[in-house]
Amino acid sequence: MIWEFGWLSVIVIIVILAFSAFRILREYQRGVVFMLGRFWKVKGPGLIVVIPGIQQMVRVDLRTVVMDVPSQDVISRDNVSVKVNAVLYFRVLDPQKAIIQVENFLEATSQLAQTTLRAVLGKHELDEMLAERDKLNLDIQKILDIQTDAWGIKVATVEIKHVDIDQSMVRAIAQQAEAERTRRAKVIHAEGELQASEKLLQAAQMLARQPEAMQLRYLQTLGSIAGDKSTTIVFPVPIDILTPLVDLLKKNKPGGAS
Repeated sequence: MIWEFGWLSVIVIIVILAFSAFRILREYQRGVVFMLGRFWKVKGPGLIVVIPGIQQMVRVDLRTVVMDVPSQDVISRDNVSVKVNAVLYFRVLDPQKAIIQVENFLEATSQLAQTTLRAVLGKHELDEMLAERDKLNLDIQKILDIQTDAWGIKVATVEIKHVDIDQSMVRAIAQQAEAERTRRAKVIHAEGELQASEKLLQAAQMLARQPEAMQLRYLQTLGSIAGDKSTTIVFPVPIDILTPLVDLLKKNKPGGAS
């Protein structure tokens, strides 16, 4: 009876070990298998066999990981303190490196992203952080991708989400923007005055070369003024227009030249 119970126990243990040796890995999973503590091979997906007590397996997910980078205190190059957070997209390309080369690749990538975010943004001014996010995202992504390559990780994208500024600095930025708009308006006005003066000078030079054109211009101006409802018209007349009339009056005046 005892022998039968013993054999039954052995059979049950063998069956349990046999069933525990079978593992199923999904399409996006890989198993890093160690034999007696040493790396053996990467298996999966599908049904694989792991010898209990001799082999151990670590599952690795190959899907893209979306990781929030916590808000970081950053001092810009122009000494402005801001809080910046970001989101990181990466995936494991080499399961062997991701398990062997680093203790916890998720935690390591998160810490590396935080330090890189502070280091890169600290080299730029506040205006660049606000206006050139695409360039900053690309710079951070390249640095992280190079550093995580030894861990078998590919960093696909880094996106800066928010750049939080103190309220006093927001007011200062608004005043700066208003001053910039005022400066541009004055510059545009000055450029318009310069162009107008150049055109007036060209018109004056052209009229000076053609006196008849000047007389026609006066006549046109007189016609436009006459159309108004004003009762008094003050109209400047050049002396060269009146000279022939004065000469004629002198000739017709009694005692004048014949």
